[in-house]
Amino acid sequence: MQGMKKKNYTSYILTGIITIVGIYLITTYNSLVKKDEKVKLQANEVQNAYQRRLDLIPNLVNVVKGVSDFEQNTLIEITEARSKAMTVNFNTTNKTADEFNKATDAQNSLATATNNLIINIEKYPVLKGSSAYAGLQTQLEGTERRIKIARKDFNEAINVYNSAVRTYPTKLVAGIFGFNEKKGFKADEGADTITEIKF
Repeated sequence: MQGMKKKNYTSYILTGIITIVGIYLITTYNSLVKKDEKVKLQANEVQNAYQRRLDLIPNLVNVVKGVSDFEQNTLIEITEARSKAMTVNFNTTNKTADEFNKATDAQNSLATATNNLIINIEKYPVLKGSSAYAGLQTQLEGTERRIKIARKDFNEAINVYNSAVRTYPTKLVAGIFGFNEKKGFKADEGADTITEIKF
């Protein structure tokens, strides 16, 4: 009788331990999934903001094309930078740091080319004062704010995810379920060096 009671206690203890470990694994796994999904969501937000910039640039070029003596090299430079930025958009479902950093570099080149265009527009008061240019200026300024916020949120999501994956005991669960650290993203230093379009 006493041996049976002892067996029951042991089985209760084992069942309790297995239940606690099971609950911990499930909650930790779900937490990691949410953090990973947050990274993907924020990457999509960055991509959407970049796409908005890509969509507005041709309008700016078209406004400038109306001025017959405008520097053609500047227009060619911005068109080429936009084409390059369109070809290196990163895959937001299965993104790699290399893809993200290439897209960021291409977007920085596009912003630089756009800034050169804006500097040249300063020489044309009629163009600068037009309502079409003023409307685009407002839209591009809004887009630049969106890009800045989206990149900041993405960097934070990467940092939160990586912190979770690297800390014990979550690191053990992450290893079991294949949640790896997202290495190579220019999270902190990249946030400071992003090129913005400035009016």
